[in-house]
Amino acid sequence: MFVMKCGGSTLAALPESFFADLRDLQTSGSGPVIVHGGGPAISDNLAKLGIETEFVNGLRKTTEPVLDVVEMVLAGSINKQIVRLIQRVGGQALGVSGVDGGLIQAKPVSNHAEIGWVGDVTSVKAEIIQGIVNMGYMPVIAPVGVDASGQRYNINADTAAGAVASYLGVKRMIVVTDVPGIMKTVNGEKKVLPSVSVQEIEDMIQTGEIYGGMIPKVRAAIACIHGEVREVIIVDGSEPQILSRVLGGETIGTRIMRMQ
Repeated sequence: MFVMKCGGSTLAALPESFFADLRDLQTSGSGPVIVHGGGPAISDNLAKLGIETEFVNGLRKTTEPVLDVVEMVLAGSINKQIVRLIQRVGGQALGVSGVDGGLIQAKPVSNHAEIGWVGDVTSVKAEIIQGIVNMGYMPVIAPVGVDASGQRYNINADTAAGAVASYLGVKRMIVVTDVPGIMKTVNGEKKVLPSVSVQEIEDMIQTGEIYGGMIPKVRAAIACIHGEVREVIIVDGSEPQILSRVLGGETIGTRIMRMQ
């Protein structure tokens, strides 16, 4: 079994061959588990509905009206779009959110007074995911959590993916993006770093070698290194058979490792 995290907008732009690769991995018994995000689509729908949102230190403040849209987009339109894309190529997928069966249990983040209904994961019912896989379906998980009282929480997709992988006992996670990995300029030429530690990434952000839109991508990958997860591999989803190649041991993309 392996866990793959992908942003909703990235997944929607991937070629049909990516989903065919997922299908083949499912058929061969690899047991893919997908955790997805959907930030841009949430923003689009909030704008359409005229719901004001404010950002606190780069994080969207999740009020009750915002939470309604978060759940509608993540557990609804994006989740089902991914399921359809997999099934269109003959794969078997089942979409759930962290609310279903209490799959992702959550509690308010420490600064919830400022950012609203945003949650930290307290536990994941791995047996639900295992059960879906055992039935022959690929779980497609939307990162909305719930607590014992039934309160919903907006959960960062990267945090949710790391927690899902950790509770499943997966040591390695794949983050699918639209970049080939973490780039470094060597002798005036940009090259993909095959492996890098979390500390090296922080150093590269400080020196400006990692900049702009790449910073949130690498920080997101680091957020997936949680509990049992020892390493995260950042890959470009548009590369042919990227998942099969990574799982087959090919050195591709960037491997981010947590040092002991």
